[in-house]
Amino acid sequence: MPQLDTSTWFTMILSMFLVLFVIFQLKISKHNFHHNPESTMTKAPEQDTPWKTKWTKIYLPLSLPL
Repeated sequence: MPQLDTSTWFTMILSMFLVLFVIFQLKISKHNFHHNPESTMTKAPEQDTPWKTKWTKIYLPLSLPL
């Protein structure tokens, strides 16, 4: 029964990693990234509600006098 020749395995594994690295670098280099990722501020129109001008207070059950 012939023996398995493992002398080229190291070279094959190294070349595989090198090729994978180059492929991923090429894929990443073709990707378009935004230069300025800050979002623009959008201001919602302020609606005039009747309860905005009134003074209101929320009474918690524990804050009531005993």
